[in-house]
Amino acid sequence: MPHTFQTSLLLPRPRAEVFPFFADAGNLARITPASLGFQFLTPLPVEMRPGALIEYRIRLAGIPVRWTTRILEWDPPHRFVDEQLRGPYKEWIHTHTFREVDGGTLMEDDVRYRLPLWPLGEIALPVVRAQLRAIFRYREQAIGRHLLGA
Repeated sequence: MPHTFQTSLLLPRPRAEVFPFFADAGNLARITPASLGFQFLTPLPVEMRPGALIEYRIRLAGIPVRWTTRILEWDPPHRFVDEQLRGPYKEWIHTHTFREVDGGTLMEDDVRYRLPLWPLGEIALPVVRAQLRAIFRYREQAIGRHLLGA
């Protein structure tokens, strides 16, 4: 069964300043909680384009997990979409949208995911939702530190 996670963040900067931060795959490590033990396996820099692959390792509950992401859509500075090809989810499609609004850039994240081992995997849904909220909360704070100096 598919699930969704959505969040948005208003950044008081023009899209032309915000999007380049996300166009640099190396910044993914900067906005991921240290508790996940994020490590790039793909050499940097990554040319962001449709079909680009990014491989990394994270730790979930102390267990190392390889994650391979493919860029499905690349439409700078408006949006990009990535999908998990290998990792902890049965499906993970993450749409990143950047809209100019009064006061700056509205960054929206829309994640569609499926848990593995359906229907048994659904037992983990409350824990997964809480982890996603915590990861994206950290991400918002880290983006603020890096883009706004906050």
